Amino acid sequence: MESERGFLVDTNILFDYLSDDEEWFEWSVSMLTQAADAGYLAINPIIYAEISARFARVEDVDAALPPQYFRRITLPWDAAFLAARAYSAYRQRGGTRTAPLPDFFIGAHAAVAGLTLLTRDARRYVEYFPKLSVIAP
Repeated sequence: MESERGFLVDTNILFDYLSDDEEWFEWSVSMLTQAADAGYLAINPIIYAEISARFARVEDVDAALPPQYFRRITLPWDAAFLAARAYSAYRQRGGTRTAPLPDFFIGAHAAVAGLTLLTRDARRYVEYFPKLSVIAP
């Protein structure tokens, strides 16, 4: 039996979708639709937390990102280790502290779980997770 393809949806794609962003809404919705047609859409606790900052109630977050459309998946322990290693490499290469550690958790999660990452900001993911499959503009 062939396994279903999974897509981890980065926070920036969800912000585009939820805010009807003038510049990115159409592209992001198109990519979400194509990914959903090819497999399943997923979010993790970090993505959920980043989105939650824009809502007053957990019920509103769950209504915006219904679990039947966005699978809630846990962050593997191996991904936490990989995120720390990638972030460490980033800092050693002179990366500034403005690069959020959550991005490294998101990239590591997708890499460890074999998920395709749907994002608008692929540069850091591609650089620090070279085997990661990424869909980006």
